[in-house]
Amino acid sequence: MKLPENFGVNVFNDSVQKETLPKEVYKALRATIDAGKQLDVSIAGAVAAAMKDWAVSKGATHYTHWFQPLTGLTAEKHDSFIEPDGDKVIMRLTGKSLIVGEPDASSFPSGGSRATYMARGYTAWDPTSPAFVKEGTLYIPTVFVSYTGETLDKKSPLLRSMTALDKQAKRVLKKFGIDCKRVNCEAGPEQEYFIISEEEYYKRKDLQLTGRTLFGTPVTRGQELEDHYFGVIKPAIGEYMRDLDEELWSYGVLSKTKHNEVAPAQHEMAPVYCTTNVAVDTNMLTMELMKKVAHRHGLVCLLHEKPFKGINGSGKHNNWSISTDTGLNLLKPGDTPETNTLFMLVLTAVIKAVDDYQGILRAFVASAGNDHRLGADEAPPAIISVYLGDQLGALVDSIVKGQNYVSEGKMQGSIGVPESPIFPKDATDRNRTSPFAFTGNKFEFRMLGSQANVADANISLNTIVADALSQFADELENAKDVEKAANKIIARELKAHYRIIYNLDGYGPEWEPEAAKRGLLNNKNTADAVPVLYEDKNIEVFVKQGVYTREEAKARADIRLENYTKIINIEALTMIEMAKRDVIPSVSDFVADLCQNVAAKRAVCEEIPYNTEKNLIARLSKLNDAASAAVEKLESDLKAIDKEQIVPAAKAMAHTVIPDMDALRKAVDEMETLVSSDYWPYPSYFDILYSVK
Repeated sequence: MKLPENFGVNVFNDSVQKETLPKEVYKALRATIDAGKQLDVSIAGAVAAAMKDWAVSKGATHYTHWFQPLTGLTAEKHDSFIEPDGDKVIMRLTGKSLIVGEPDASSFPSGGSRATYMARGYTAWDPTSPAFVKEGTLYIPTVFVSYTGETLDKKSPLLRSMTALDKQAKRVLKKFGIDCKRVNCEAGPEQEYFIISEEEYYKRKDLQLTGRTLFGTPVTRGQELEDHYFGVIKPAIGEYMRDLDEELWSYGVLSKTKHNEVAPAQHEMAPVYCTTNVAVDTNMLTMELMKKVAHRHGLVCLLHEKPFKGINGSGKHNNWSISTDTGLNLLKPGDTPETNTLFMLVLTAVIKAVDDYQGILRAFVASAGNDHRLGADEAPPAIISVYLGDQLGALVDSIVKGQNYVSEGKMQGSIGVPESPIFPKDATDRNRTSPFAFTGNKFEFRMLGSQANVADANISLNTIVADALSQFADELENAKDVEKAANKIIARELKAHYRIIYNLDGYGPEWEPEAAKRGLLNNKNTADAVPVLYEDKNIEVFVKQGVYTREEAKARADIRLENYTKIINIEALTMIEMAKRDVIPSVSDFVADLCQNVAAKRAVCEEIPYNTEKNLIARLSKLNDAASAAVEKLESDLKAIDKEQIVPAAKAMAHTVIPDMDALRKAVDEMETLVSSDYWPYPSYFDILYSVK
């Protein structure tokens, strides 16, 4: 692939729009995309015609409205361009077909906001995210709403949250004499993933049905030597990564960085961050392409947060920032942040928002898969806190304590030899244990799971920061001296929300009790984290900022808990099936053969005690009985759960079923270490993690 000529060749991007659209149509469309103006529907026909001609030139025969229902995945229904023209057909895309579609909405989750029998739903074109051609189809990004107007997707509230942040930030900027057309929020979600052999994958029922191994003992060499991290990339993985990069680049995805991650078979791709709406869409496309490209190479891409017990799982760090259309980054401190009042005010708004709505942020990254990572010394703790680094931390400390701040000025680094260049040091280190860390000119929200739709995290961030900025704007608009009023707000709010700032080790044993003293939430699983979304305070912030209605907010909480319950139920049923049909019989066969061997040897020589075989037979028989008993308890506890009761069902899954699953796994995993590999029904962790060369 030739770069940069072929970058974005499959995307109906700005350069293609400029080339193919009439001048006035192009200007009207760009006004919607760049300045957030209402779409002029009269241009739809011209845009549709140009889009269709371009897509057909790329080999497309169909188009689809590409949307993101509340499954967290993407959805698509394909229609061909053909229309009858006598005995022939013509290729056509009308303005109406571009703007609106009508997929059946009955089988998508709605959280009770729409009756199941009410099937009509609408997809509506989102012109702010460019269309693209993939596999002979024109993909048109859209929102998805019900007949009665409830949003049924991730994109609609994301766009609303971006509008809310734009509106409130511009109110603050206006008081500082800064005029702009738009304030954009930007995101850059780093993507971690595992790559394994397709051959081994299809030997594991648990991987196929749940995305993770429900049984399995850690390999004797995992990540202890720290040699895989940033290590030499294996040839097969290198070929996959090159193919993936070219695929992503052709779709305009700004894939920038690739490397080995901490665990064996684990890797990472990091993009350049861009407007949040586009970042969300491209990340969904990225996850799809990761899997498809892997298949072409005889590999499987695992995006589950914890595919393998005993080694690091995968997350998705969401780099988030705010900037104007004129290029002003509102989270860039400059050389003297102590005199940059606007920056300090925006920083204070973020800190206030994170503290006030820590429960929302935690709930919006909660999932069955992510529960395995958070607080496991491989990802941030489940406790929300903000890391500012040395420079900003010292500045905030001085404001809170009423002390004078003395800047250290620009810092430089060197290894102390003349051949080494002097390099500038950042004002802040990186704290990998922090859930929400300032990294120079942006925040890194590090709690997201690797398979998450990043819309949720950005919806929550945009909304709560917009709310804080709206409160600040209310004060500034009534102030005679804006600078003085802003500094008063900064000092007051930093003191009020100082508890959320933590610049030390989030893995340290002292943090959890310290967080409890500070009154910070510590919801360790989804069942405990999500119910905070039903609280009036947490619903009202979305309503106030126009992101969700009360019904939509409640529906999101219901869906998250229902999904959690369904996932744990599937995992439990899969474990039961694997144990009953594969593991327990295999162990019984191995024990029976051991018994036959002992009997045969005794027939030859009765005097030998055969203690090794007898002890192994006794131990395995005991463990197999324990596994069988664990299966029975798990089955019984699953049957006792009323899954119609959303919150109690999720709590039961978290506090009863998961411990049952742990007990079953403990017995099975111990047996794996004792049974001959010839008898064990599944590939081992070694077989899976080290199969790709």
